[in-house]
Amino acid sequence: MKIQRRQFLRTTGISLALPWLEAFAAPEAKKPARRMVCICAPLGIHPGNFFPEQTGRDYKLSSYLEVVKEFRDQFTVISGLEHAGMSSGFGHQASASFLTGVPGAGRPGFRNQISLDQFAAGHLGAQTRFPSLALSGRGAGGLSWTRTGALIPANDSPSKVFARLFLAGTPAQKREQMRHLEDGRSILDDVRDQAKSLRGDLGNDDRDKLDEYLTSLRELETRMVTDQSWAKKPKPKVAVAPPKDIANPADLIGRTRLIFDLTHLAIQTDSTRLVTIMLAGMTASPLIEGVNLGHHDLSHHGKDPGKLEQLKIVEIETMKTVRGLLEKLAQSNEGDARLLDRTTVFLGSNLGDASSHSTQNLPVLLAGGGFKHGQHIHFDPKDPPPLCNLYVSMLQRLGIETDKFGSSTGTLSGLSMK
Repeated sequence: MKIQRRQFLRTTGISLALPWLEAFAAPEAKKPARRMVCICAPLGIHPGNFFPEQTGRDYKLSSYLEVVKEFRDQFTVISGLEHAGMSSGFGHQASASFLTGVPGAGRPGFRNQISLDQFAAGHLGAQTRFPSLALSGRGAGGLSWTRTGALIPANDSPSKVFARLFLAGTPAQKREQMRHLEDGRSILDDVRDQAKSLRGDLGNDDRDKLDEYLTSLRELETRMVTDQSWAKKPKPKVAVAPPKDIANPADLIGRTRLIFDLTHLAIQTDSTRLVTIMLAGMTASPLIEGVNLGHHDLSHHGKDPGKLEQLKIVEIETMKTVRGLLEKLAQSNEGDARLLDRTTVFLGSNLGDASSHSTQNLPVLLAGGGFKHGQHIHFDPKDPPPLCNLYVSMLQRLGIETDKFGSSTGTLSGLSMK
């Protein structure tokens, strides 16, 4: 409870120089909601068409950045970054480390850690119906990992995602949902009691593992209590028809556009503030005019001019879908601000050069979110700061007080908030 300092002095009837007390502080103004969307292109983004040749603010737009030129002052291009300790040769498997920064993906014994979005969800997740949303292109896997290194399955069905976000279930379905939540809590109670009874008979290493397990149970139980609360509240209504899933797996761009449209709706309705998207990486030929070779084959072009020409067509069409997402966020307002100004959109890849499976010089486009944009920040690929430094900057922009994530050594130099 906040106390008026003058009122306190009057009621005590004492004229003294009191020390400043926290209870005398004025109530803080409500902080605006901050959001984050992380997008990974698992087959890379051709560096020759993505990175500008010049650095700083007066750089000339590359062919890919020309697609989003109307947002030039609202995005930053970053070159030279990589994850610390990551080695080439496991390029595709490195997608597992895209948002975690853990080296060794693809090697025997690899164990992942918490991803950027789930770290943020631990601080912000209870504020929305869904702590986070994991999406992907058709069969493309996911980017989100729990604190114990388990992959969170990504949903690749736009119709199911829409239903989960906006469609109310029948009374019977709602009762069933509540029953499942209550049953789940009962099971957790039993498991926790049994696990605690084992503790006295375990060695130190096993005790540490058990404590980690019990912590996960507590986190899950807390989330289930929150889920019960949200289950009793009506879902938001949107003036949009439920989307139909695209049956043709070759319609790469159509599927990506649907996923981005759902992302915008989820953020606009504040259903979640954290979204991860693994774009589809195909072996088949995408349904795009002028392209007749498989997407994976094109990304591993070997500098073949014909393949590079078709790859450019595919990636420019992908950049157009990114532009569409930025447009929707820019056209949606929240109070006196645009959603884009409160939403950090991060586009990147686990591959710097897919053709050589290189994990160096990763492509990074950072848009919106309230950063000072309009520049190309370049780091020496031979001595770069870890990509996780960018993640610390993104977490701080979300309002999370942390100076460490993964292999970070601080925030990313050259990038500042408005």
